[in-house]
Amino acid sequence: MYRTIQLSLQARIQAILLAKYEIALTQFAVEQPPNIALGELALPVAFELAKRLRKAPRAIATELAAELNATLDQLPGVASIEVAGAGYLNIRLDRVAAVRAIAADRHADIGGPGFRLVEHTSINPNKAAHIGHLRNAILGDTFQRLLRPDDYKRGYQVGVQNYIDNTGVQVADVVVGLVHLEGKTLGSTRELLANLVETGQRVDFYCWDLYARVSHWYAGTGLDDTTAPAPTELARRKQIRLDTLHALEVGKNDTAVIADLISTAVLRRHIETMQRLSIEYDFLPRESEILSLHFWDAARTLMLDRGVLYLETDGKNKGCYVMRRAGNEAPGSEQEEVGPDEDAKVIVRSNGTVTYVGKDIAYHLWKFGLLPGKDFGYAKFHEYPSHTCWISTSAASNSAAPTFGRADAIYNVIDSRQNDPQNNVIAALRGMNFTDAADHYTHFSYEMVAMTPRCAVDLGYTLSDEDKLRPFIEVSGRKGYGVKADDLLDKLTAAAQAEVDSRHPELSEAERKAIAIQIAVGALRYFMLRFTRNTVIAFDFKDALSFEGETGPYIQYAIVRAANIFRKAGTTGEAALAAVADLDLAALNSDDGTSLWQTWLLASRLTVLIEQAISTAEPAYLARYAFQLAQQFNNFYHRHHILNETDPTRRTLLLATAAVAWREMVRALGYLGIEAPPVM
Repeated sequence: MYRTIQLSLQARIQAILLAKYEIALTQFAVEQPPNIALGELALPVAFELAKRLRKAPRAIATELAAELNATLDQLPGVASIEVAGAGYLNIRLDRVAAVRAIAADRHADIGGPGFRLVEHTSINPNKAAHIGHLRNAILGDTFQRLLRPDDYKRGYQVGVQNYIDNTGVQVADVVVGLVHLEGKTLGSTRELLANLVETGQRVDFYCWDLYARVSHWYAGTGLDDTTAPAPTELARRKQIRLDTLHALEVGKNDTAVIADLISTAVLRRHIETMQRLSIEYDFLPRESEILSLHFWDAARTLMLDRGVLYLETDGKNKGCYVMRRAGNEAPGSEQEEVGPDEDAKVIVRSNGTVTYVGKDIAYHLWKFGLLPGKDFGYAKFHEYPSHTCWISTSAASNSAAPTFGRADAIYNVIDSRQNDPQNNVIAALRGMNFTDAADHYTHFSYEMVAMTPRCAVDLGYTLSDEDKLRPFIEVSGRKGYGVKADDLLDKLTAAAQAEVDSRHPELSEAERKAIAIQIAVGALRYFMLRFTRNTVIAFDFKDALSFEGETGPYIQYAIVRAANIFRKAGTTGEAALAAVADLDLAALNSDDGTSLWQTWLLASRLTVLIEQAISTAEPAYLARYAFQLAQQFNNFYHRHHILNETDPTRRTLLLATAAVAWREMVRALGYLGIEAPPVM
């Protein structure tokens, strides 16, 4: 409702400005007054027009207010418009009409045409997922939930991808560990995987330890070295790494097959881990197919034809294909730079190998449907309850597979350390004159996740006195120091179940377990979402699971509290809201009714926050809203004794007020990927 009124006000003011001043204003700010006594919305549009009209803002506001008040019939839900301060337009809403609309679930739609492609998680398939990966996956999953259509909004067509770098150095390192530290062959690697399955061991945990071990082996500091290796031995080990990486990129050899076996087995474990958090995917594009299907060859031809890529013949990049920087003219033009561009981005090295950025450019051209004649083959990989997850293949494609390229907008959830490569891809798109694609390419960046020292100790790590005083402890998968995602979920679930067991012994073990999982997942997801993306997170068990403060369990508890009210009153939230249609709502305009109205008003803002979270690619706004609504409900609950109210009209209004907060809290948490348990 709130957003509906916002949009109608903007449209009406735009029409007035065009007719009265011949000014086309595409958008302008809508604010909330500092006090509800001043109204429900405040428009500073007069300040934006002051210079253009050469008038004082208050004079402009007075003219606009007169026009708006004369046509209030064109603004359903608006009671009056007043001029305030130096030129604000303060909007007062018709509380009775607004509450009926809110109760009836009338609101502005969100969404539109076009295909949105969201890529997230993208864990190297060489070891178990850790706590840092969870922030990426939870951010991406939440964002795709905001975009998708549901019974609350039209939404957008959405595809979720999880890019699998199965030919990169991290996978190569695990292969080196298998072959050169453990003496595995292709045959014995198959036996190892079968044995791990048979004995119930996890391949991703096995590779976690092996990856850390081989990292120490490269440095000559591992347990495999009884004496310090000579420099020539360390050089040999590094050459083994390079040779292994090259074998993976070339493919069709035993080394590449070992890598495929291991990476696929680890990937299946990643899928299972993420499913514990209700995170699902539509497509798993693999780097091996980008290489084998020669995506780069098509991209190189396109970049050469469009003058973005050229062969450097002089300077430090001689023999490399480099990408022209914006503003540098093509060779042979009158504005051509004198001498080589030493800062040009190398896309193909002089030895013919393609850099990470080069492969990424080819991949993103495919995403936008701009890579002529190229597409993946598609094979079924995993079945979710509602859909199939597909994986790329170089073999013939399954005819039932949908199309995943040709996106109208893409969102890449990748940490802030990848800012430069992401900017290079955007620069390449602009250089090829694919400006629309570049404008709809969003790097959904975020900062790292660490642990508080208290959390590290809880997980069994021994910290020095110095580390105990640090604000956070960094995670390092290469050093084997960190929190496996599954271990974290297990520990959160165990802590939640201990609380549920003590509070609800009357429930079955299965019921208590299910509730504990809902609380644990809610705690983890909310903790990862409550901070803005550019904030470093220091995770802490006790903070995340607290029933007090800005946490997932706090909001879940507010929902449970509301549900208990309906149960004791012998009604449901839906029935309480339906009763508003025939209810006398005059009390809303009294001083006492204002406290109720504030709850309705905040509940009506959900679509505003969803739209804001989408437009800014910042789910933290919605997380904060969910917490504020829970706070508002709890304040309302403590102020008004609903079940003891003897006046039937007032009791019905109080129940409906609790119901609207309950409905929108459940919805807000749903978009955050969090369920509300039946009890806490």
